[in-house]
Amino acid sequence: MMSEGTRTNGVFCIHSGKAKLHRLGQNGKEQIIRFAVNGDLIGYRSLLSDEPLSATVEALDDLHACYIPKHVLFQFLEKNPRFSLNILRMACHELGEAGKLITDIAQKSVRERLAEVLLMLKTQFGLNDEGAIDIALTREEIANMVGTATESVIRLISEFKGDGLIDVKGRNITVLNEPELVRIGKVFD
Repeated sequence: MMSEGTRTNGVFCIHSGKAKLHRLGQNGKEQIIRFAVNGDLIGYRSLLSDEPLSATVEALDDLHACYIPKHVLFQFLEKNPRFSLNILRMACHELGEAGKLITDIAQKSVRERLAEVLLMLKTQFGLNDEGAIDIALTREEIANMVGTATESVIRLISEFKGDGLIDVKGRNITVLNEPELVRIGKVFD
């Protein structure tokens, strides 16, 4: 596991599995920043900026990753313009997502943010064999992503289920009415 505040001498490339990247807030509460899946590089931004890691990485299931030492990564960056451009694109995409998250937290209600998070999880992880979103998160983890109290997420998930928008079996959530979640979440891009 890579921990927030430590320095790294390389990056990890995920081959299979899922991980969450999270930070600790002032009150000691975990805030999920993003997820990492197959093909994602972890730790590259901190390595390139020569800063400590800004988040802790935690595997959510069996995770297989390879370690790329700093000198190897830098050789790739120096000798391969296409690779360098892809790293730059990834960094810019993450910056854009962070800006969007800040705007969402400031301007959207908790209900809107939960609808958007459920749609994002479905898009990022797809569906399992039962048709549920292919990641099982606790209500607390979902609340951390939404930026609210666990109790609020529990209540809203129950409301979404009662409204026929989703189905819930334990940690598994199935989206039943995606167009309505898109409308609620004000997701129009």
